[in-house]
Amino acid sequence: MLISMTGYGTATAVNGQMSVTAEIRSVNSRFYEFSARLPKHLQVKELELKEAVRGRVKRGKVNLAVSVDRSNGDVLPVHVDEEAVRAVMTLLRRLNEVSGLNENINLETLMKFSEVFTTEDQDELPEEEWKLVVQAVGEAADALLAMRSQEGAELTRDMRERIGGLEDVIDKIEKLTAGRSEKERDRLREKLRNLLTDEKIDPARLDMEIALLADKMDITEEMVRFRSHTKFFLEALDADESEGRKLSFLLQEMNREANTIAAKSYDADIAHLVVSVKEELERVREQIQNIE
Repeated sequence: MLISMTGYGTATAVNGQMSVTAEIRSVNSRFYEFSARLPKHLQVKELELKEAVRGRVKRGKVNLAVSVDRSNGDVLPVHVDEEAVRAVMTLLRRLNEVSGLNENINLETLMKFSEVFTTEDQDELPEEEWKLVVQAVGEAADALLAMRSQEGAELTRDMRERIGGLEDVIDKIEKLTAGRSEKERDRLREKLRNLLTDEKIDPARLDMEIALLADKMDITEEMVRFRSHTKFFLEALDADESEGRKLSFLLQEMNREANTIAAKSYDADIAHLVVSVKEELERVREQIQNIE
């Protein structure tokens, strides 16, 4: 099952004293990237939250935001550092003396110094609050995964249709190349006979060179490999695990075979069909970039 790297999930966990809300967003990325916006007293738990989300998200750029609401009267885990307040007051008074100013030192001025506040240590984080955080983040991650899975299903349907269309184009190319090798041999033989009148030329050697040249223009092998890649591509779409990297590799190989078919065909109709194949491969490539 394919999973998209784009999604959003949110959840709120509540008890009688507080509520915790978690929001998770994810976008495309080659690897798993995690960033978090947490209340200051929860920042020591960022690594644990990163690993908790990673259990559900294997790849993508993930942003987690957690907010804690204690509107029911619980005490904030933030305290005034009395020594820091006295030190800041002394510093500000000294600054007034040195500058010759006489600015008022008020509460608003003091609050601009983060040093006057302290937060509880990790060990002092209330167990009930941490349980709510874990619950909210877990449920938000589940919602994110559900959205990513739903979008992945839509991408799968779209790519299946496009790859099926490519197989139809390869069928058209195959019809255009039916009996082409013999025709090319005859065309080359006639052209060379018109150009070469030297009786010393060995007819057998000439026929062998013509056959080799015609074989170089044969694209049967490339079409067989292209069909093989589309077969494995469709199988990867149905795999239990998300196969974004494997799909990218198979798409690259399909593009390589299409380029070779165009280079060897020497046929305007086939070249036109190959252009349509490459355009569709590019559309599929854009879709794959969003797969986990």
